[in-house]
Amino acid sequence: MTAFSFKVDTATDVPLWVQLRKRLIHLINTGYYKPGDQLPTVRGLASDLAINYNTVNKTYLSMINDGYISSTRGRGVFVCETEIAEDDETTREAAMLVRNCVKACRELGLTTEEIRLLMARRLQVEEQAGDADSSGAKGTASGLNAAGTAGGLSGAGTALLRVLEGSGGAALKTAHAQRNKRNESAL
Repeated sequence: MTAFSFKVDTATDVPLWVQLRKRLIHLINTGYYKPGDQLPTVRGLASDLAINYNTVNKTYLSMINDGYISSTRGRGVFVCETEIAEDDETTREAAMLVRNCVKACRELGLTTEEIRLLMARRLQVEEQAGDADSSGAKGTASGLNAAGTAGGLSGAGTALLRVLEGSGGAALKTAHAQRNKRNESAL
């Protein structure tokens, strides 16, 4: 039997998997489930709540994608360390921008640590300037062409280059050059 209560709201048009997702996120955000806690298995929760296995699976996959939980084959599903609740639209949009920036950095060939350092450096520059809004970056970042794009780089990658200008543009350009050199030597 599940340790938390969940009642399906049949009077709403909200899909069941979204209702369950909201309930689990609420339980995580309120501290009922803490980082590292194991959630019930998909089959176990589906059985306890008398709902379809695929509904629970879709809920879990959505929460994994949004960083609330992680799944390890053979071990189970665990609550992740989260600092920000993505309950509101603004926070969800900001989280999507961060995910796109990280993806763009990976496309450039940066490691997780390089991405972390660039982001931390940029935040430090913004804090020192007294402006947490990074949209005020001036000029063009290293690696942008005359049209203001970075060749075949995605829009998020181009935006990231602009945001990191002054705090990581040189490091980003170096990482990009190193990746190109690795690709050339692989041929």
